[in-house]
Amino acid sequence: MRSVLVLPTYNESDNIEPFLRAVREASPATDILVVDDNSPDGTGLVADRLAEELGRIDVLHRPGKAGLGSAYRAGFNKVLDGSYDIIISMDADFSHDPSRIPDFVRLITDGADIVIGSRYVTGGGTTDWPVRRQLLSRWGNAYTRSILGVAARDCTSGYRAYRATALAKIDPTSTSAEGYAFLTELVRRLTREGASVVETPIIFRDRTRGKSKMSGRIIIESMLLVTRWGMGDRFKRLFGRN
Repeated sequence: MRSVLVLPTYNESDNIEPFLRAVREASPATDILVVDDNSPDGTGLVADRLAEELGRIDVLHRPGKAGLGSAYRAGFNKVLDGSYDIIISMDADFSHDPSRIPDFVRLITDGADIVIGSRYVTGGGTTDWPVRRQLLSRWGNAYTRSILGVAARDCTSGYRAYRATALAKIDPTSTSAEGYAFLTELVRRLTREGASVVETPIIFRDRTRGKSKMSGRIIIESMLLVTRWGMGDRFKRLFGRN
């Protein structure tokens, strides 16, 4: 089964070269699509150079920063052309371990429609997070699971693999969320379509280089959208509407 990694980037010049080399070493058969939002620090130019050196790397240059959801929509739209069977997503800052990519590919090959690298199943976790951040993340995911009626314990993890046919079925280009709410929106849609969701434990490590893109605004947006989706779904069930 042919696989491709879709990798959104913005100001990751400190990470992109070692990261792409680590991905290529861990999973030589996986193609890579870098989706760069015109990073002022030259991330896209570094990716171009590595594309020439390593091969089987494409770089999609976008005109400016438009958000995580927008970057993934553009990337998924490009790779959902029938060329690939498995589509992988992850962060470009080593928060997600590239050496685990073969495990994700294997689980899709074994029958899963979506594999989520989960911090909140047995064996998963985070390193160096303060207690407040751990509690906020766990509460947010528990709330999301409850109000949306999904089984996944880690709806906001960006380390994933998708069966291309399952992802195409929900048409990710028709999603609307930005930030990490986009990841939750995909889980919600896939669950409603009856997709087989498998979680595999990962250890999430905070970046050591570059600046995090997470902000309070992103968290608030995510919680508001989740609440709106959940209440909308309950209203439809209550009044028998599809």
